[in-house]
Amino acid sequence: MKIKYPSPQPGDIKKVEESARPFGKKNYIAMAGCLVLIILGFILMAGSGSSVEGGFNPDIFSTRRIVIGPAITFLGFLLMAFAILIKPKQ
Repeated sequence: MKIKYPSPQPGDIKKVEESARPFGKKNYIAMAGCLVLIILGFILMAGSGSSVEGGFNPDIFSTRRIVIGPAITFLGFLLMAFAILIKPKQ
């Protein structure tokens, strides 16, 4: 047995008030900034592998790849939680 739902009419669609939305403009801007931080951290961690034709590549242990990149990525994830929790204006 199929249930038929009435198709929405142009007058049925109601605009949601700004105060009823879970996130405001400030939330989205903060989340976009955090996403940029996360992507930047992953870019800083990227690089060539440890096995090269010439032998061992010590660049895999650079400060940029094992300290700075993960720290920026972690900071982006941490701030993302706060960006979600920001209360929009009522």
